[in-house]
Amino acid sequence: MTDSSIRVRFAPSPTGHLHLGGARTALFNYLFARHHKGTFVLRIEDTDRERSTKESIQAIFDGLQWLSIDWDEGPFYQSERLNKYNEISRLLLESGKAYRCYCTPQDLEARRQEAISKGLPPKYDGRCRLRSDNPPDPFVIRFKNTEVSEIIVPDLIRGPMSFNGNLLDDWVLVRSDGYPTYNFAVVVDDVDMRISHVIRGDDHINNTPRQISLFQALGAPLPKFAHIPMIHGADRAKLSKRHGATSVMAYKDMGYLPHALVNYIARLGWSHKDQEVFTRDELITFFDLDKVGSSPAVFNMEKLLWLNAQYIKGTPSPELADLVKPFLKTIQSPIDYLSSDSPPGLAQIVEVWKSRSRTLLELAESVHPFLDKEFPYSEHVLSMYLTKQAIPLLQSFASRFKEIQDWNKPSLEEAIHETGKEFGLKLSQLAQPLRAALTGQHVSPGIYDVILLLGRREVNHRIQKAISMAGGHT
Repeated sequence: MTDSSIRVRFAPSPTGHLHLGGARTALFNYLFARHHKGTFVLRIEDTDRERSTKESIQAIFDGLQWLSIDWDEGPFYQSERLNKYNEISRLLLESGKAYRCYCTPQDLEARRQEAISKGLPPKYDGRCRLRSDNPPDPFVIRFKNTEVSEIIVPDLIRGPMSFNGNLLDDWVLVRSDGYPTYNFAVVVDDVDMRISHVIRGDDHINNTPRQISLFQALGAPLPKFAHIPMIHGADRAKLSKRHGATSVMAYKDMGYLPHALVNYIARLGWSHKDQEVFTRDELITFFDLDKVGSSPAVFNMEKLLWLNAQYIKGTPSPELADLVKPFLKTIQSPIDYLSSDSPPGLAQIVEVWKSRSRTLLELAESVHPFLDKEFPYSEHVLSMYLTKQAIPLLQSFASRFKEIQDWNKPSLEEAIHETGKEFGLKLSQLAQPLRAALTGQHVSPGIYDVILLLGRREVNHRIQKAISMAGGHT
């Protein structure tokens, strides 16, 4: 059952990609609507004609859809609602709550500098308030600000906030080109769309007193405001590119799972007891604004990596195999598993590796040697493990593996144990050069899992290749 009184909106300006801060605002609105069985509205605030682009609009859609943040109404475009803004501005003019201002930008700047030089607030001086003429010159429409000494904003996160009403000027509602300003269009839309709660970043706090004055001038009920603190980097500065990627889709490209990113950004400023990992249903059940903190949240890449690893580990291997495919390198020389009675599929390979991978990119790099004969040997592996001293050990493995009748773990354990006795080495000392020979990597799942996945034929081929390569290293 839907609570028709709860209506929230996400209203991005399409001037770039969907960033983490915007995604968190969208998510908090979405979770609040779903928790209260209300309505989530998507509104595109595209009246900035110079900066708004179709590509950015699509990027916003792509980001929301990847995160599975679905909306109930919209998308509504402000650029398609100009008639509504014109209607409301006309009503405000007729009722004396707004007026035409013919001051040129040069006049305004000169007066602003004069006010600053006198130590006065650089606000508009109301020069056109009482004009009754209508010259054919360009004009803007200004809101006739009511002179109140104090404006109280009852914020659901920060508590009551007080603003000095005397510092507010007669701000512009409609520019000279006929397009509405941000504060005007937002209020008209919120009234028209019956928005009950405005949940947004606290970078909008200074806009709120102006918007409240306009709500009151229109005789409209005030929505409840909730201003979410900004996301900061580890240095406590506002999150920016220097702290890492800020675009949501960049995290998709880096191999993060959408549910992991949703879980992480939900926890940026909100908590439920000591729980860290949440299903989507749990987020909807537990989320409410009373658990949102008033201090800036700190973005921690290591914590996001840890969380992503938990989601990778918990994802069924067949599903994970489909997710990792776009990240796989081009296969130069596919491994011929036809000689095996049960060749491993990608899901089987992923099953062995997923508990060791933090991103899909890492997982793709790990499984590549199980798909391609032409996997790379890193210089580190060659210099540390595939040296000339490793050749006798690898030759012993090769000869013992050839003698195995049944290719299974007990037989492999016995063969490796015998090689250990021959050289006086422990399993850990045996496994590292063998792992390097078989995968080109210095870390992997258990060595027996690796050997069984590759099969007798491929294991023998790789040991011989490693022996030939080890001859060139000391």
